[in-house]
Amino acid sequence: MKQRDLRRLGRRDLLKILLQVQRENEALTQEIAELREKQALLDGLELGSIAEAALHLNHVFEAAQQAADQYVAAAKALCPPQEQDEPQEEPQDGEE
Repeated sequence: MKQRDLRRLGRRDLLKILLQVQRENEALTQEIAELREKQALLDGLELGSIAEAALHLNHVFEAAQQAADQYVAAAKALCPPQEQDEPQEEPQDGEE
């Protein structure tokens, strides 16, 4: 609105406009705060975070594999393989 138009308005109309502008200002201030918070979260994420997570998972899988290998070794130590008798060949037809 131009200044000339504002001068023609009454006190009540000016207060309504002022209240509307104040509400818009508060809404925009809240939106700015939310956007800054989101930006802070994004800034907290490092570009290498995916690579770091993959590296961490790799270490977890390596530890799990080592634990599995130790379990298998311990199981083999506790239960040595039994000797199996060689399978006897069955006589073929005509041979006995």
